[in-house]
Amino acid sequence: MIKSNTLNLDDCQGLQYITFPHFDKTGLIRHAFSTRFGGVSQGIYQTMNFSFTNGDARENVLENYRRICNAIGVDYHNCVLSFQTHTNNVRIVTDDDIGKGIFKDRDYNDIDALITNIPGIVLVLQFADCVPLLFLDPEKKVIANAHAGWKGTVSKIAEKTVASMQKKFGCNPSDILVGIAPSIMQCCFEVDQPVFEQFERIDGVNINDICIFKGNGKYNINLQKTNCIILENTGIRPENIVVTDLCTKCNSDTFHSHRATNGKRGNNASFISLV
Repeated sequence: MIKSNTLNLDDCQGLQYITFPHFDKTGLIRHAFSTRFGGVSQGIYQTMNFSFTNGDARENVLENYRRICNAIGVDYHNCVLSFQTHTNNVRIVTDDDIGKGIFKDRDYNDIDALITNIPGIVLVLQFADCVPLLFLDPEKKVIANAHAGWKGTVSKIAEKTVASMQKKFGCNPSDILVGIAPSIMQCCFEVDQPVFEQFERIDGVNINDICIFKGNGKYNINLQKTNCIILENTGIRPENIVVTDLCTKCNSDTFHSHRATNGKRGNNASFISLV
């Protein structure tokens, strides 16, 4: 199994997944970020894939959901899936949403972050290099799960999620804990001039703090640090943010990576549920 200095690496009878130490200490949630180990999918999806739309057999994907939910102690019937299209749109999840995206059709689209304060609901998002952001307010008992690809990052989905937690549930940013799960890191996230210019325009973020200038119109961007700066600008304390030290592209044998496979892959997933 890979090693990390910031994340917990858990194993449940061969099913391997990631958790955050500061979340575990609260005892308030069940959560996980998946690896490729412990499922039943085959071929390019091997063995843990959570997408129903990339060609994998539905029965295999369902079994993968059942297995990881059993491993972390939640009911996979209570999962609620996002509808990710690289927006900064946020949905407040209620009991009416239980099962949507896995057992029931979703009556929403263009949703890249989910928030709830209802125990037992499992918020699920999918990834294959983009940045997973998991949130817990231990005071108000509110959780969130957000998908920050480069488009979501520059449109500040992190800030939008925190603002929604404040507006709907009265959360204080200084109380919120954040986990940034395995995703493509600066070593592998190379962009061209048009994408670089979008990062250059992010209010409150100094491009020199997040970018390596390579020349020839190429740049390596630090998505994790960009999101950390955005989160800290909302009032979240730096010490409350735990950041991955595992790059999905560098570790494509452990995580699904879009860039490492030119899109021929399954999806990783992040799960979070209030006890």
